[in-house]
Amino acid sequence: MDVGWVYTVQESMHAYAANVYTSVVEELMKGKQRRFIAVEQEFFRLWWDAVATDTQKQQVHQLLQEGRFEFVIGGQVMHDEAVTLIDDQILQLTEGHGFLYETFGNRPRFSWHVDPFGASATTPTLFALAGFNAHLISRIDYDLKADMQKNKKLQFVWQGSPSLSETQEIFTHVMDQYSYCTPSQIPFSNRSGFYWNGIAAFPDPPKDGVYPNMSLPVTDTNIRLYAQTMVANIKERAAWFRTSDVLWPWGCDKQFFNASVQYSNMDLLLDYINKHSDEFGVTVQYATVGDYFQAVYSRNLTWEIRDSQDFLPYSTEPFQAWTGFYTSRSTLKGIARRASSLLYAGESVFTQYVQKHPAGSICKHEALKQLQSLRWAVSEVQHHDGITGTESPKVKDMYMNNLMYGMFNVKKLMASIIFDMHNAKKNGEVYSYVYNKDSEIPGATDVDQYVVVYNPLAWNITTFVTVSVSHLAMSVYDELGHSVPAQVQRSTESSSTYDLYILVEISGLSYRKYNVKPLNGKQSVFIGKSVKYKRKDVTRADRQSRQLLPVVNNCYQVLFDQNTNLMHSITERDTNQTVQLTQEFLEYHVNGDTMKGLISDNYLFSPNASAVPVSKAVGLEVVSGNLMTEIRQYFYSNFTARDYIYAVYTRMYTVPEGYDGKLLCHRIEQEYSVGPLELNREAILRTSTNLNTKQLLYTDSNGYQIQKRPFKAYVNNTVARNYYPMVQTAYIEDDATRLVLLAERAHGVSSQANGQVEMMLHRRLWNNLQWDLNYNLTLNDSSVVRPVIWLILGSKPLTNVLYHTSGLALEHRPVVMFGALSGKQKQGDADFSRVLLRIRHLYEAGEDPVLSQPVMVNLKSLLKGLGSVITAEERSLTGIWNINTLKRWKWKTPQYPSKGFSNSTETSENYIVTVHPMEIRTFFVYFQGQ
Repeated sequence: MDVGWVYTVQESMHAYAANVYTSVVEELMKGKQRRFIAVEQEFFRLWWDAVATDTQKQQVHQLLQEGRFEFVIGGQVMHDEAVTLIDDQILQLTEGHGFLYETFGNRPRFSWHVDPFGASATTPTLFALAGFNAHLISRIDYDLKADMQKNKKLQFVWQGSPSLSETQEIFTHVMDQYSYCTPSQIPFSNRSGFYWNGIAAFPDPPKDGVYPNMSLPVTDTNIRLYAQTMVANIKERAAWFRTSDVLWPWGCDKQFFNASVQYSNMDLLLDYINKHSDEFGVTVQYATVGDYFQAVYSRNLTWEIRDSQDFLPYSTEPFQAWTGFYTSRSTLKGIARRASSLLYAGESVFTQYVQKHPAGSICKHEALKQLQSLRWAVSEVQHHDGITGTESPKVKDMYMNNLMYGMFNVKKLMASIIFDMHNAKKNGEVYSYVYNKDSEIPGATDVDQYVVVYNPLAWNITTFVTVSVSHLAMSVYDELGHSVPAQVQRSTESSSTYDLYILVEISGLSYRKYNVKPLNGKQSVFIGKSVKYKRKDVTRADRQSRQLLPVVNNCYQVLFDQNTNLMHSITERDTNQTVQLTQEFLEYHVNGDTMKGLISDNYLFSPNASAVPVSKAVGLEVVSGNLMTEIRQYFYSNFTARDYIYAVYTRMYTVPEGYDGKLLCHRIEQEYSVGPLELNREAILRTSTNLNTKQLLYTDSNGYQIQKRPFKAYVNNTVARNYYPMVQTAYIEDDATRLVLLAERAHGVSSQANGQVEMMLHRRLWNNLQWDLNYNLTLNDSSVVRPVIWLILGSKPLTNVLYHTSGLALEHRPVVMFGALSGKQKQGDADFSRVLLRIRHLYEAGEDPVLSQPVMVNLKSLLKGLGSVITAEERSLTGIWNINTLKRWKWKTPQYPSKGFSNSTETSENYIVTVHPMEIRTFFVYFQGQ
């Protein structure tokens, strides 16, 4: 059941989802042989909390104990695998698992990842770490699936992480060509087959119970025809697998809202086939996914190993590459990531508050509710029709509203906690926003105000935060009244305000308070001086007599070509390596008329031809000050156009003596302004270099590990099928030098030529395909998007050191709050002495000679700032297993010829834990009561 797609969660609950659980529970109680699997917890939890009676709740407990009702995956949603971050996958899985374990003592052991558009190699590792015995996927490239099916290779043991290999491998089953739905065509009827309850009706369930397209009821006259159809399909599928056990999925999207007609018809059919099993050569039974995998496991076969290669991108036929959704609804992708980052910040602030200020005035239960509202929203949007941008506009609005509401709650909570800890005056109001240009700025101010900045990272940071102000003449002071380096300049977004960049130095998981005053004396901040250059016609630029404009900090020199106003080259100053580098915006033009050819939509990317340059003229403005230089490039459709259509704001920082500026100096920040686009345009930024990359691109897999992406030539659709998801990182390199791009939201990326990387930034599409029109899935997105990319250039050893930490610094930027707090809140009374801690090794085995070594962590000293640790108990990834009692099935492979159970990593002694490359270790840590 899709947690949002065409219809909102509330519409789906009303039309069918609540009825699924009500009627399934009732029908399972009527027949011991019946079975059912449930996946997404969001719908189940809404039913459990608002619909289920006490009797139904008791029945669910009984059915789970008897194995007749089974939760598979058990996350809040079935998450997308291409554009989600591993932290958010873990979050939504933990959110669902926590509910199941606390409510039923239930721990899912199997996956059912049938609908995400392509399969990532991170997911098998994630599910292995969560304690699963087997994994099930469906949507992989059509030609690859056909080949695997023919050769009986749809089942294998997948070692998703090369660093963890066999310790976190998992048996994986790929659904055959019929995928996860019951075959709908039946030869003796013009209606679908095996869908006796028909198709869900919106907005209201029909009062007479008659739904569209209900299958013919099973009768004496047609039961043999039904049986023959089912048996023929079972035998066709059996030929594609190695064991004689066939998984035959019964159901599909939005099914079982009237389980009574479903089971009463299927009961008759199964009985008939089993009575004639000698004739048919088949026996059938109701089963859960766990029943099926248990049967396959007990066959004791030896299975091939698949390495860490993923199944992305995904195409359903030669001209249908599902690579458009890597970029669809860029604003939603950005807000979802910002919300996730804010949630981590809020949880770390709350944890410290509970441990260090047990007598604080903020009600802990109320605080948990505020955190929970954002945890629910961030989990929900990870759904494979959520963050993907493949939903209807009203569902996009549902996700956005839930995220904004949760962010508002958590910002308010963080401000309250910090002001309570700071013992600020208890009056006035709280404002807070997350540092980023496209968050709501609470209004420029000309009064004395203070700014509180929280660092959500566990290490010390030196960075800039931006505050909108209404004067150039400002001064900034820290808590002790010392002057703080800052620079003010005219805003890129509004001609009436100024951007104040404050250099902040903050320890891990800590906050600092800064006072921003209108100038009343000597200590002024630096003022950025603007120089505007003439707009240049790039089509007529004189390539012979180049005039180059240098912009320099301690790490890089960037040259701009004054004949074109475009970037020309970057030099890494330590090694004096220079890379020729130009950037230009282009657009793929796509067709919107199905009569005229292929279309692009929310999912698919189907370009008509090569991308077309969008601007004939470029304007340039350089704003320079002592701390930062900002290069503003404006791209116009022609030389006389009044308004620009694209802009790039490139920022380079100069860090004063006495500050640790390594990360800050070594990044070139770029913020883009793209849109509104014309209809049926897909906007890209193409970065071309003189690196000899052999057209090999590297992209991250969910922010967890790196995948190699060699360019592949296809007979059809080569451009679109060479697009890959970039969640956090992409890079190109030659023997000596690497260019890294770090992102704060997902994009589609590709290398369509040697030395080149292009990133899709925005899409606006409309087509007349009836299916898209019926469901309002045409992606007519007229917004302006402002994504941020950090560029890092240097040798491989240097970029190895920088890009992991820089990626996290971009993901978890400081949280900025203004103002003061009113009101006292009453104290809660729960036990808050337990904290869930995860420790992750950022490096892959062999990636770096030093940083890829195992790391020893002393939990007691690591957490001493929070209090005195009494015990630390290692748990599975989502916390529902004690690692010592978790036994996962070990499947036979050529490497490991004996079957058995695989136990987990070594346990910690004396609170000292060794973390190996790519490991994620999870602990319940108990602190001494205050």
